[in-house]
Amino acid sequence: METTTETTVERELAIDASPETVWEFLVDPEKLSRWFGSRAWLDPRPGGQYRVDVIQGHIASGEFVELDPPRRLVHTFGWETEGGQENSVPPGASTIEIVLEPSGAGTTLKFRHYGLPGAEAAQSHAHGWDHYLARLVIAGRGDDPGEDRGPEGM
Repeated sequence: METTTETTVERELAIDASPETVWEFLVDPEKLSRWFGSRAWLDPRPGGQYRVDVIQGHIASGEFVELDPPRRLVHTFGWETEGGQENSVPPGASTIEIVLEPSGAGTTLKFRHYGLPGAEAAQSHAHGWDHYLARLVIAGRGDDPGEDRGPEGM
């Protein structure tokens, strides 16, 4: 399932790994960095902060809202900026919800990024999430997604 509206990106995908394994790829800094960004700093508890150096100095950051291992993760999301750059999605401006459901020998991951400020931001984030969620599928099944050069065209 792929849905993108003016303020929301939703994806549903299958991962050949248990929910417990997929969960670790969401909350362990080393495992997160295999598929999303080059470095991650995480304090995975309600109220804990995170920062991820995604690519080319773009820093994603936010706060963990809810953690129900290995079923549900909710955190705020936004981009840090420097030098007065325009930023339509500052930290805390949007929310990501991830639900993990057992499915046979694997996991169905339901991803929802909502609270985006408009269609342009939603489309841009949809493009980015398609890239990174595909990398999560590869890493989750135990393969190496390779060096991350970022989403094509970004």
